[in-house]
Amino acid sequence: QVQLVESGGGLVQAGGSLRLSCAASVRTFRLYTMGWFRQVPGREREFVAAINWNGDITSYADSVKGRFTISRDNAKNTVYLQMNSLKPDDTAVYYCAATKTFTPSRVMSRTFYDYWGQGTQVTVSS
Repeated sequence: QVQLVESGGGLVQAGGSLRLSCAASVRTFRLYTMGWFRQVPGREREFVAAINWNGDITSYADSVKGRFTISRDNAKNTVYLQMNSLKPDDTAVYYCAATKTFTPSRVMSRTFYDYWGQGTQVTVSS
């Protein structure tokens, strides 16, 4: 069983930055593909970014390309999401997700991931 704990959310003004962290409680973290998703009330959870086991392959939603960066530190069992140039439309609960496989065509799908964190709220004011 993999437990994921997100942190780093908060309130920020438009144009500002936040860095989210997701700590995983699994010894073999380095084997997992990690993803970030976000959700607002009344809407489906949507893909934000994903990273493969060693960090050399990343994928982003079009809406965040050039503004967000996903990275990981396997020595710390942690994945990060650096969010710059934040917009009010980025307001959501952000979730970390993990799976032990890597299929580039599927990393954007919620159903690809086996484990989820509880989420952290990000609010961007205009």
